[in-house]
Amino acid sequence: MATTLDPTRDDVPLERARRRPRSLDRWLAVLRTPVGASAGLILALVLLFAVFAPVIWTHQANAVDTNNILAGPSGRHWVGTDNLGRDLFYRVLVATRLSVGLALLATLIAVVLGLVLGALPVLTGRLAGRAITAAINIAVAFPGLLLALFFAVIFGIGIKGAVLAIGVAGAPTFARLTQTLAAGVAQRDFVAAARIAGAGRIRLLIRHILPNIAEPLVVNATIGAGGALLAFAGLSFLGLGVQAPSYDWGALLQDGLTGIYVHPAGALAPGVAIVIAGLAFNLFGEAVAKGIGLTATIGHLPLRPAASPSAQAPSTPSAEDTDVVLQVQDLTVTLPGANGPLCPVRSVTFEVRRAETVGIVGESGSGKSVTAMAIARLIEEPGQVAAQRLRLLGTDLLAGSARDHRTLLGRSFAMVFQDPTTSFNPTRRVGRQLAEVAAQHQDISRGQAAARAVERLSAVRVPAAGRRARQYPHEFSGGMRQRAMIGMGLMNDPALIIADEPTTALDVTVQRQVLQLLARIRDENGVALVLISHDVAVVRQVCDRVLVMYAGRIVEDLPADELTTGARHPYTRALVTAVPDMNVSVDLPLPVIPGRPVDPGHQPVGCAYAARCPLADQRCLAEDPELVTDAAGRRVACWHAGEPLPDRWQELVTSREALAGREAS
Repeated sequence: MATTLDPTRDDVPLERARRRPRSLDRWLAVLRTPVGASAGLILALVLLFAVFAPVIWTHQANAVDTNNILAGPSGRHWVGTDNLGRDLFYRVLVATRLSVGLALLATLIAVVLGLVLGALPVLTGRLAGRAITAAINIAVAFPGLLLALFFAVIFGIGIKGAVLAIGVAGAPTFARLTQTLAAGVAQRDFVAAARIAGAGRIRLLIRHILPNIAEPLVVNATIGAGGALLAFAGLSFLGLGVQAPSYDWGALLQDGLTGIYVHPAGALAPGVAIVIAGLAFNLFGEAVAKGIGLTATIGHLPLRPAASPSAQAPSTPSAEDTDVVLQVQDLTVTLPGANGPLCPVRSVTFEVRRAETVGIVGESGSGKSVTAMAIARLIEEPGQVAAQRLRLLGTDLLAGSARDHRTLLGRSFAMVFQDPTTSFNPTRRVGRQLAEVAAQHQDISRGQAAARAVERLSAVRVPAAGRRARQYPHEFSGGMRQRAMIGMGLMNDPALIIADEPTTALDVTVQRQVLQLLARIRDENGVALVLISHDVAVVRQVCDRVLVMYAGRIVEDLPADELTTGARHPYTRALVTAVPDMNVSVDLPLPVIPGRPVDPGHQPVGCAYAARCPLADQRCLAEDPELVTDAAGRRVACWHAGEPLPDRWQELVTSREALAGREAS
């Protein structure tokens, strides 16, 4: 009896078409292109001959006819015979299995060995990783055929030696490819989230990195098989590969070349077979690479640039206080630069209490995100993190390694990254990714972890949570992905959530829903929330307190409800004034902050904002102001805090303050 699938029910599996992985659809789409279809058809015929030709035509290929030695092409022998009268056409067909099979075996050895070598830097330390990388770079610098000849001498003449020689010679290019792809994936947000959740290097490699580089490796292996086929034929032609009585296309080509002036078809037939099969592998791989958007040249995939870090901000920590969740004092992050060390975060100090929302604002490059990464212990060597105090729930995060605090960070800390598209592993179902967080840090079974994942998806208002948990990230909308990312952060009931630009890629309606969700989680669970944003309007609506960062340090700390009317630093006032709203006068130009943010590698003497500040004087250019706390607990770092701005800016600020006062009344 047929079963009707109802996609609205949580307990019914999805239809097969909807469950089919997106990557399969992309590969099938390649076969609909002219190049992909023709190359795929030729490749399928080559593989069919490799399987069935020895079964069907081995007798005809080995039949000796001394009356037809070195005969030319005829109706009986389409491409003639060899020096024993054997039919060359059938011998070429039968040789397909050995030629293609050995090429695929050599490619498999190259891929496996290259995968191991390319993945080792992920598992080893920095020094060992550099040594492995240097060895791979040296090996890649040598031509592949030269390496194959070198290893053929080492491994010996014959099938075994030739397979090993070509496989080992091809390994460096696949090692370089694996290393490049793995480095790109390691920069993704979902890998950082897995590190925070406590995943070790082996788990990161197996669960998150390798599945995401499998597709380009398969594509390049397809192309590499064509190269291995040509290399193997070359070794056999030179007498280093297949030995008599066995034969492949290279051996047939060598035999035919001895009588090429008398019987040219004897050399032409295996040569054509090599060209056709090699083109089939290469063109099919190129078609797949183009169809799924990959660069298909082996060993020359572009290295993805690492995302440039940003920084974060502070507030004064007190003595031991059970209500304080996060304490940060004099946090400084140092990164290597081309012209010396860079300091994207400088002496950042703040604290966050239970159920408090602290906003961190500033332009791109002000140090917001680097601060969050430092708190999460995601700044890797050679980057350095220093602080007088960096404590989460009273535990010193700088005492010991990140591995020592894996359980604490996995259970009590959650980070919501900026781009929900890169925050999830695209090769794994959403529910399994959420369940992995709970299974890693709680003593529960896989079934209980899966049930908790569905529960958390429901808690963040994902409809049909049971069905959604079985879907892949690409089946979620942007807003749903961001909600699911927040749900992942709630799997272990965290005490602190850092949301780094959580609404940047969302439309206004979804943005409001996500902000309301974060506020509800804070109120219901007493979670401390740090919201990083460059959008002053968003921070003003959601946060209790705002930290304004510029050039890697906090320049002002004030209550969010005073952001419009009580800001004293010229940079804060400029940020507020530069945000347009529905009440902006059409008679006045839109205000902008002149100049550019400070380059972390070229910190100026004095106040970093002086070059853009309308109030700057000689003292600002010579002395960097301290972050001073007033009697009300507000902090500001400015020699001219609260002074009136020039006429044009003052007119804009005054109109905004008057509008804010009317809205409040």
